[in-house]
Amino acid sequence: MTKTEKKIRVLVVDDSAFMCKVLHEIISADPQLEVAGQARDGREAVALAESLRPDVITMDINMPHVDGLQATELIMSQNPRPIVIVSSESREGASTTLRALELGAIDFVPKPSSGIDLDMKNVRDDLTRKLKMAAKVRVVRTATRSKLPAPHAPVPVSSSYATASAIAAQNGGKFPMVVIAASTGGPAAVMRVVAGLPKDFPGAIFLVLHMPAAFTKQLTVQLAEISALPVKEAESNEATQPGVVYLCPGSHHLRLSSTGKIVLDGGPRIDGYRPCADLAFESVAAFARAFTVGVVLTGMSNDGAKGVKTIKAAAGYVIAQDEASSVIFGMPAEAIKTGVVDEVLSLDAIASSIEKRVAKLARLVPVEVR
Repeated sequence: MTKTEKKIRVLVVDDSAFMCKVLHEIISADPQLEVAGQARDGREAVALAESLRPDVITMDINMPHVDGLQATELIMSQNPRPIVIVSSESREGASTTLRALELGAIDFVPKPSSGIDLDMKNVRDDLTRKLKMAAKVRVVRTATRSKLPAPHAPVPVSSSYATASAIAAQNGGKFPMVVIAASTGGPAAVMRVVAGLPKDFPGAIFLVLHMPAAFTKQLTVQLAEISALPVKEAESNEATQPGVVYLCPGSHHLRLSSTGKIVLDGGPRIDGYRPCADLAFESVAAFARAFTVGVVLTGMSNDGAKGVKTIKAAAGYVIAQDEASSVIFGMPAEAIKTGVVDEVLSLDAIASSIEKRVAKLARLVPVEVR
């Protein structure tokens, strides 16, 4: 970094003096970052976000007076700044973190599940990388964001659309398969897309997000509350059904076998990711061929760019989120650069496009898929 470049100013929000000290040390040790201020609760965070106008904020969740969720909602509705949540991987921690992402937080760094503060130094690289990335994001007031449907009881898998199964039967067991990949900004984006799909959707949907396992488990719960379709975490050796949303566990890669059953692979990360979107795209395209729809949503990295080429080579269809609606225009941009993307759409237009494409595929009966 040259002397003329300004450091990224970070507001640290945490009610633990020790955690503030650890975060301060991590941030100050990076030549591109500096601590602009510290807040011990949500009220102070809201005030300092306005007066200091930091480039990015680290936000704890459990704090007195005004907690991290309330503070995130207030900041994002009044004086929006990029927020990175620092949270527990417990079920409660995952739930509130995902809620914070819905409210406009950019990303999160999980605290170690052991809860030992000293272990926080293990996430040094992850934290500094995400702070630098978040500081570049153009944030918007959450008042302008589309609202999700009201939560409801989850739809049981057994009630998935009967007509979809009939369509599969007429196609030798084949039916449309949609693979949606996302990273930074992904949970909120995926919730918007899934919420927009109808209860009579005649295809299977696979969600592949760069998230820890504890968070994908909780995201399954929250997706089920707003989806007209049944939502479940994918299980190994499970036969896939049309009309069901399958979320890949954060601890595994997702593949399909030659008979269309789910294969969960706990092997090493691929290009730094597990699950890897490229692997899921390639595997589903090998099975479903022209019945494959690949969707690349917001996120850092180029994961998915190789896979969309495989989908297109199999005569499948590819959709990418546009720059204006992406939190991070990394994964969609890399997919678009391949030249195989069929549509580049705003987030709110993607569910409708998926629905139209899958409906068209479902009408192509009888069809031989080689």
